[in-house]
Amino acid sequence: MGCSSPGRRAENDSAAGSGKPVVLTTFTVLADLARQVAGDRLEVRSITKPGAEVHGYEPTPSDLEAAQGASLIVQNGLGLERWADRFVASSGKVPTVTLSQGMQPVLIEGDVAAGKPNPHAWMSPKRAEHYVDRLVAAFSNLDPAGAAGYRQRGEAYKQQLKALDADLRQALAQVPPNQRLLVSCEGAFSYLARDYGLDEAYLWPVNAETQVTPKRLARLIDTVKQRRVPAVFCESTVSDEAQREVARATGARFGGTFYVDSLSGSGGPAPSLLALQRHNVNLIVQGLSGKPATGSPQ
Repeated sequence: MGCSSPGRRAENDSAAGSGKPVVLTTFTVLADLARQVAGDRLEVRSITKPGAEVHGYEPTPSDLEAAQGASLIVQNGLGLERWADRFVASSGKVPTVTLSQGMQPVLIEGDVAAGKPNPHAWMSPKRAEHYVDRLVAAFSNLDPAGAAGYRQRGEAYKQQLKALDADLRQALAQVPPNQRLLVSCEGAFSYLARDYGLDEAYLWPVNAETQVTPKRLARLIDTVKQRRVPAVFCESTVSDEAQREVARATGARFGGTFYVDSLSGSGGPAPSLLALQRHNVNLIVQGLSGKPATGSPQ
């Protein structure tokens, strides 16, 4: 208790006073999904803050304290938050739900992580529906009196995800067939690329392997040159220095910053999962087609 912060203690006291069960998610994207289903019946918090790199996060003493008062811990799984195993173990008997459980993952191809599951399944609106179903079931088990509301909100949000899927498909159809290579720092777009017919290239497969070796850099530079890729991108939670070097070496443009493992702050371009997806896809269309996206929702 001596290691906990006054701010964390105040949050815990506030939640206790509200009488609502506390749900902890491992990162901000999952917190947004959880809030869509929870409504005002649960207190949902993210362990990591906006802008944090989730792969290699190190839980603080106040994080571990917060787990003691939680009613449920929500994690992604597929090897994304390996630190969460220790976090969950320290929480005692707090139940945990893994949102990717039961899903057939896309496997990473090539590089040191070949054959391992790509953990970024929420980047597919269709896969995100699976996450919602898992949240509805977990929240209904936690709070049976609120089950009808969880189901209703879950179905409403799944309709928004279906609409998002249609919007993204329409927007990405504008990218010419010979320009459909998405180049990012992390290989975080495999699910989105599969959904919408894009190829993918990256500097490293997952952010836990963020060493930019000369071989990786040279390989990506060759790919960008060969495919005449007009724009390359990087994610908000890592340095874009190496990707800007790719742009300089190839004549490609640095097309902007994606949000994947973290939402932005409330005043940023990606305060929710839906906004995150629209922001990223607008950048993709503009960067690869050379013109502003049309028909893409804002």
